[in-house]
Amino acid sequence: MKPLLVRQIRNILSGTLLHGSDETTVHHGAYRLKHISKKNTIFFSKKRIANFNRFKEFFPLVIVTHQNINKSMRTEGVTIIQVDDTDKAYWEFVHYYRGLFNLPVVAITGTSGKTTTKEMIKHILSFDKNITATWITSNSRTAHLQYLLSIDDDTEAGVFETAVGSPGDVLRACEYYKPTIGIITNIGEHHLNRCKSPEEYIKAKGEMVAALNNEGVLIINSEDENIKKIDLKHYHGRIIEVGKSDSSHFVAKNIQYSNDGMEFILQFNQKEYPLYVPGFGEHQVYNALSAIAAVNEIGINPTEAAQRLKTFRKFNKQLQVLDGLNGSTILDDTWSSTTTSLEAALKVLDEIGKGKKKIAIIGTITDVGSWGYYIHEKAGEIVNNHDVDVLITIGMHAKIIADQAVKCGFQSLVYSFNNNILVYNLLSEIVDKNTIILIKSDMYSEAIIELAARIKVNKKAENVQSTKDKHIAE
Repeated sequence: MKPLLVRQIRNILSGTLLHGSDETTVHHGAYRLKHISKKNTIFFSKKRIANFNRFKEFFPLVIVTHQNINKSMRTEGVTIIQVDDTDKAYWEFVHYYRGLFNLPVVAITGTSGKTTTKEMIKHILSFDKNITATWITSNSRTAHLQYLLSIDDDTEAGVFETAVGSPGDVLRACEYYKPTIGIITNIGEHHLNRCKSPEEYIKAKGEMVAALNNEGVLIINSEDENIKKIDLKHYHGRIIEVGKSDSSHFVAKNIQYSNDGMEFILQFNQKEYPLYVPGFGEHQVYNALSAIAAVNEIGINPTEAAQRLKTFRKFNKQLQVLDGLNGSTILDDTWSSTTTSLEAALKVLDEIGKGKKKIAIIGTITDVGSWGYYIHEKAGEIVNNHDVDVLITIGMHAKIIADQAVKCGFQSLVYSFNNNILVYNLLSEIVDKNTIILIKSDMYSEAIIELAARIKVNKKAENVQSTKDKHIAE
């Protein structure tokens, strides 16, 4: 955070100094008590604090509040600014702080791919710029203030995820970040428990259009059917389309699976650029297209971006290829789970599993609320459209996937279990070196995570055992 004096903040908020010093310096911010973890923090308090001394280790502390603070409560080390409305003062502070910096800020939303796209942009820019960005997948609304305050005078660009749990989430996030570039990676069907319907979920993702305030650059997947449903007629900013279609601005041609990644030709401004992006799947190509389009707006040309992208490292458990049980191959995709990411994972299984027995192990799709049955039926329909030899589901709700796949005409073997023990026993019998296993869930599915750990081969342990066997033989 760029340090600010209480005097400056008080003037911004039209506040009254009740106690403490105008010369106290603020280095951190918080709007929840649990976020007070450092000295020189400004805290916006809507409720009365009974005892300031509980935060003594974090003094000096600055409190902004509309509450009346008795003189007996005023403590050495605490500066108190009284305002008419704490909420209003909070947003005045947020808008003022963001206004101190004129820099490119990228905000990314989408059902899947937003973390990977954000990390790609961060990776490309970080070669020669100071970047502040969302940490891994920590994109909740409670983190926005901390990310905003991570911008300081040395920051040259910001890259932030804007997730949708409820309608209004993207708009609220962008109130903090004021993005100059917005990206919508794709729109599937998720968080319908709060968005109420697929249509409302699309609108919630489409809030990125309003968030750019008709001034920024909007980057979209031109082939995503749900993105096409967003009303862009009244958007006056620039729109950049990415995809395989010749009508897109950034076009991917000759897409091929390569060594642990994808190769393709990027066509942009009547020029061609050969690209390699780590990670399997066409969805990874779309992520790369969006990232390259964004950094191009910030001044990194496609040739340089392509070179830097070669060293990008994707997260583990995102379609990670590993050695598995009985010589099999594992596709570990246990990072997150939506119908959109399931479709992407099955496409990869189709492609790299050619000529092999293909097994798909799928767990419950979480955070779908009352729409659980609908979402799992959709997942079953998706499975039926792919070349899977054995479908295994784990969990009561995941069984809906299996039932719906069969209902849609799925002809291959189907097994449904409530725990991973029986699954492991089954796999021990049916997999061999000619088998590839997709294991799909999110990071919160303990049963699937435990199973994935059991069926992966620990190379280090194998090598130790091999050494022991060799010594015994000698």
